[in-house]
Amino acid sequence: MDETARGVGPVLGKFPGVSRVAVLRGGGLGDLMFALPAVTALKKAYPGCTVTLLGTPLHESLLAEVQSAVDDVMVLPFAEGVRPGTEDASAVDRFFLDARARKFDLAVQLHGGGRFSNPFLLRLQARHTVGSATPDAVPLERTLPYTYYQHEPMRALEVAGLAGAAPAALEAQLAPQERFVTPLPDTLGAALPAAGTPVLVIHPGASDPRRRWPVSSFGAVARAASDDGCRVLVVGDRNETGLAEAVVSAAVGPSAGTGSGTAASAVSVSSVAGKLGLGELAALLARADVVLANDSGPRHLAQALGTATVGIYWAGNALTSAPLGRGRHRLQLSWTTHCPVCAADVTQVGWTAPRCPHDECLVAGIGPAEVYQDVRSLLGT
Repeated sequence: MDETARGVGPVLGKFPGVSRVAVLRGGGLGDLMFALPAVTALKKAYPGCTVTLLGTPLHESLLAEVQSAVDDVMVLPFAEGVRPGTEDASAVDRFFLDARARKFDLAVQLHGGGRFSNPFLLRLQARHTVGSATPDAVPLERTLPYTYYQHEPMRALEVAGLAGAAPAALEAQLAPQERFVTPLPDTLGAALPAAGTPVLVIHPGASDPRRRWPVSSFGAVARAASDDGCRVLVVGDRNETGLAEAVVSAAVGPSAGTGSGTAASAVSVSSVAGKLGLGELAALLARADVVLANDSGPRHLAQALGTATVGIYWAGNALTSAPLGRGRHRLQLSWTTHCPVCAADVTQVGWTAPRCPHDECLVAGIGPAEVYQDVRSLLGT
């Protein structure tokens, strides 16, 4: 194949007659954010095409509440290596029957190394296929070698380049639907302060417990921000309400924070975890002055909405998913390379070594004072 241009990697010749594109990307909110720059590139390369995301119910719910380049979503069935859960062969067959009826011209695999996702993608029977592949994965028509330690949005853009799509944006760009902005939903209107009061949103969760900064550390930053006049709101899904309340308790308790001023109160630090729909969450993140979070979906969503963020990152995750810029985003990095319990090398992932059974925090050594310094620097901008 002749290389015609360069993007993140080679931008190859475009396929003829492409009007219907399928993009495979399961996972959480962050995984969706990683795929969106590639979707934007594909839409630009094939003007007038429709892009269907093969994603999760969470993706479908979010994309219904924000403005994005995705035209529609087909929810993936439970299938090994594609969407975790108990597989129902009849449901899988129905999914492919519906998908093949759409007669996709191009199918793009952005879901990992392809061991399971490439055979899944091929069952769509699209005219053309592109994606990444480990050495043991079934190849597609055009394939990019898969290595774990690559920045995920850049990997997706490199895959899009295989289909002739040059980058149009390096990171996801979203906006909340206007109905969540003007007027504000009642839940947000009651939580947000009057204009002029800075808002810090904290998300203390993460799908991998090893990526979760300690509650006490989040609480110390919340306390300091409140003492300095911020309204602090802790967010999370219904499964994270206890975690969010623990952060509030750590902030309003007797322990000293990292800032100065009067004691924090339950009025200035509170939890809205489990109370917001995805549209409301997007509106809140877009309204916030700064979002402080682990490497998690809400942090990636806040970034896509244009909000400044402070991220708590294990160094390995920073390689794959950290924001590219530092004008609006700050990172605090943990360079821990071995499990604090058993000393297993935690830099070896996936097929290179089995994961040790411990969930000990890998980012606990990051100090609240340094994190709050980053928060303040962004509030100042």
